[in-house]
Amino acid sequence: MSGLIERELLFGNPVKAAPKVSPDGRRLAFLAPDEGVLNVWLADSPRPDAPARPLTHDRGRGIRSYFWACDGASLLYTQDKDGDENWHIHQVDLKTGTVRDLTPFEGSQAHPLATDPKFPHELLVTANDRDKRVHDVLRVDLRDGSFRRVCENPGDVIGWLADADFRVRGAKAQRPDGGSELRVREDESSPWRVAASWDADEQGGALGFSADGASLYVETSLGSDTTRLVLMRVADGAETPIFSDPRADLGGALFHPTDYSLQAVAVEPERLEWTVLDPALKDDFAALAAACPGDFEVVSRDDADTLWVVFYNNDRRPPCYYLYDRKSRRAEFLFSTRPGLEGRALGAMEAVSFPARDGLTLRGYLTLPPAGTQERRPLVVLVHGGPWARDRWGWHPEALWLADRGCAVLRVNFRGSTGYGKAFLHAGDREWGAKMQDDLTDAVRWAVARGAADPARVAIYGGSYGGYAALAGAAFTPGVYSCAVDIVGPSNLETLIRSIPPYWEPMRRIFDLRVGDVDKEPEFLRERSPLHAAGRISIPLLIAQGANDPRVKQAESEQIVSVLKEKGKEVEYMLFPDEGHGFARPENRLRFYAAAEAFLSRHLSTRAQG
Repeated sequence: MSGLIERELLFGNPVKAAPKVSPDGRRLAFLAPDEGVLNVWLADSPRPDAPARPLTHDRGRGIRSYFWACDGASLLYTQDKDGDENWHIHQVDLKTGTVRDLTPFEGSQAHPLATDPKFPHELLVTANDRDKRVHDVLRVDLRDGSFRRVCENPGDVIGWLADADFRVRGAKAQRPDGGSELRVREDESSPWRVAASWDADEQGGALGFSADGASLYVETSLGSDTTRLVLMRVADGAETPIFSDPRADLGGALFHPTDYSLQAVAVEPERLEWTVLDPALKDDFAALAAACPGDFEVVSRDDADTLWVVFYNNDRRPPCYYLYDRKSRRAEFLFSTRPGLEGRALGAMEAVSFPARDGLTLRGYLTLPPAGTQERRPLVVLVHGGPWARDRWGWHPEALWLADRGCAVLRVNFRGSTGYGKAFLHAGDREWGAKMQDDLTDAVRWAVARGAADPARVAIYGGSYGGYAALAGAAFTPGVYSCAVDIVGPSNLETLIRSIPPYWEPMRRIFDLRVGDVDKEPEFLRERSPLHAAGRISIPLLIAQGANDPRVKQAESEQIVSVLKEKGKEVEYMLFPDEGHGFARPENRLRFYAAAEAFLSRHLSTRAQG
């Protein structure tokens, strides 16, 4: 059908993305396709028109995460194999293009922990090479690739922190009762001690050390519903309040790139809101707010702190980046990630709120087609993953795609979502397939009552937890949905929990408390599992799965597909042998979205690309 936005423009690779300025401010790296695969490119000037060349030459799933080494002589990137999430950290030399695997541990994963300009040739990483269940800290020499183990995990640490002297002096541990604690030490030879602790119904953790190493920036819900930011003295735990907002949890923090002072904080009740704490940045943030519509974030800075790369997030315009010169306070447009969509009519995203059946206020985002009549439209309830995550305002290719095809699209921060305080988060405890699912049903009713949706044409669609919710919607709420799309969603909570990756084992108690105890109450989990209610499913399903998914195993999809087919139910199954928990290869994404579009067109009578 003419006039539709081509799926390639929304779901193909971006033309450019993720720019980062070099430590000396003289060069710019970014991601862009090379022979159709995302790779790291390098320009010898940060100017928008500077010529660039591909620095890496991956021909698989592409590179999505990278950063500069502090010496400016190399770039480092993380990559797994076909979605298995066994991340390795690779170093690519800027002059020779030579690539070295800094963490060549078979069947293990590594994550960057810290870099520091005072230690330009070193990198701290966490890796589970010694014990697959936990991550130690390694100190890597970027000159020769050698490393030494500087912290051995005692078995319960789920996060580490280094101070400004590159010493690992902070750790967050998971307690057996589901709570957590913050441990600190004076130096790397001193014993650990507990500086703060949180019960299972509280939230807390450290963002980093102060420049002098004497204090920690700590986010905590103790004494309030939403999280507060405090400066906690290491010696005695004394707290100095810094920031809080009763509407939402802390949603971001900006630290100076070399002295690590806290400069700004953000909350996100509906959209991103910055509070500038450092007076030296007030005029900069005012200039950035005026430079481009949308919500912005500073995503890269040179060591001199004179040149910033700024990301702008919009609902009706592709994400774009600006180069900001602090001396002149001038923001210069760098690039749009998807220039082919600039100027196209896209659906606006409206922040909405409405009550659930028990009175709890739910928040979310409604996207409508950019033009057309006001009659009731097909509705797609687009459910976020996690579930301990949240939906946000701004660029959302799936919402824009569905709106372009004529749908109203509703994304709901159902109970159990993060960002809105501990009471809202824990209102979702033990409510998978129950009150969490009721919130989605209530969202449908709200959209129908508003006149935005046709109650006879409603789909539920999501990935990961959202995939579970799609299956649960089909199994547990008959008559609400016309069809369902499940992407890498668990169908059986028992098998999901029993097959979690080894490195999630320290957090196993969280699943016991928030989902259900797989050892003590398997029957409860069966009741909440769509697999055991598959006979009640009467609507068509589309199920898609990555064969290498370490979180939601292939069996989670195939066991329910098998049962549905045995019962003569309508189900379409797509298995991607070279993907994991989501689809990274553009050819796979486009294949999936073509199938999903055809599926929704058949069952909701939506528009479809020929």
